[in-house]
Amino acid sequence: MAERAPRLAVVGGGQLARMMAEPAATLGVPLRLLAERPDVSAAQVVPDHLVGDHRDLADLEAVTAGCVAVTFDHEHVPTEHLRALEAAGVAVRPGPDALVHAQDKAVMRRRLAELGVPCPRNAVVATPADVEAFGFPCVLKTTRGGYDGKGVWVVRAPADADPAFAAAAAGGVEVLAEELVDFARELSAIVARSPSGQAAAYPVVETVQRDGICHEVTAPAPDLPEHRATQAQEIALRVAGELGVVGILAVELFETADGRLLVNELAMRPHNTGHWTQDGAVTSQFENHLRAVLDLPLGSPAPRARWSVMVNVLGSASETGRLYDGYPHAMARDPHLRVHLYGKDLRPGRKVGHVNTYGDDLEDCRERARHAAAWFAGDLGDESE
Repeated sequence: MAERAPRLAVVGGGQLARMMAEPAATLGVPLRLLAERPDVSAAQVVPDHLVGDHRDLADLEAVTAGCVAVTFDHEHVPTEHLRALEAAGVAVRPGPDALVHAQDKAVMRRRLAELGVPCPRNAVVATPADVEAFGFPCVLKTTRGGYDGKGVWVVRAPADADPAFAAAAAGGVEVLAEELVDFARELSAIVARSPSGQAAAYPVVETVQRDGICHEVTAPAPDLPEHRATQAQEIALRVAGELGVVGILAVELFETADGRLLVNELAMRPHNTGHWTQDGAVTSQFENHLRAVLDLPLGSPAPRARWSVMVNVLGSASETGRLYDGYPHAMARDPHLRVHLYGKDLRPGRKVGHVNTYGDDLEDCRERARHAAAWFAGDLGDESE
């Protein structure tokens, strides 16, 4: 019997794939997952999953067999494997020509420069002497493989560069030097784009990062002038169009004190800075990613409330219990709270979930979200009742 809807392959078993499963079920779209282990986050909720390695072409061919397209929970699938899948007739979304700009930071910087997109001053460097010539202080990044603060070093002297070059040599990649931007805050512009060229832009958000990890997102970004928000959306839409992105594109930006916007990073998948859309937007980033990958009409990115706040739940050194045990207090205190847990074991600093709040009072939304996230992480005691 024919399937009721096309089957979609998803590579990677993390929380992003897990959060694609809910809108996929609502849309009646079956997912097939390539998971790293049988117990990873997404494998807990996607029954049709294979355990394999995203670096193994045979595993990729197995998971995409009979699927209308393949998309990703992360950007680490080797480019040559994606091209092999395309050559075999698999619709890879986003495709390798687009995805390489999220995989390789040097490739991204060169292409954005060609497009005239504002970026921090940057250069590929081969030795500590090159870094010194570039100028201190600066930021060094491995061109491939980094995420959540990994593969990133702030250096202020030649000796500080040694760990970056050691990591690059071990991984067979290059080192990119970027100016250390004196920014006022960080923003994120998320857009969805379909193969037919339809696009939708979400409100620009303010993000708070600590140690390279996103901790808090406020939508829309408070006190952001309309013309600057429009500029950020236009940058994201232009990059998506010029690079041929299919699905969600997140453009992380620095806003400087003098009002400039500089592109920091690109991500071509649902992104932590868009998790607020699950409860705060008419159509979540996860549903619009699926719609785009399947070339369905995109849903409205409009906000449902004046403000939405997302705070990540990170494992703390003091918490040894179950995240589930946080529900009675959090739900009783805030019946409007929305909790999203990832089915992960607690480890210090690990993203294990997030909470969303929404409403007309920004400070109230922030307080509620921060309290709930801290409660789940075990950072509040009984005196918080």
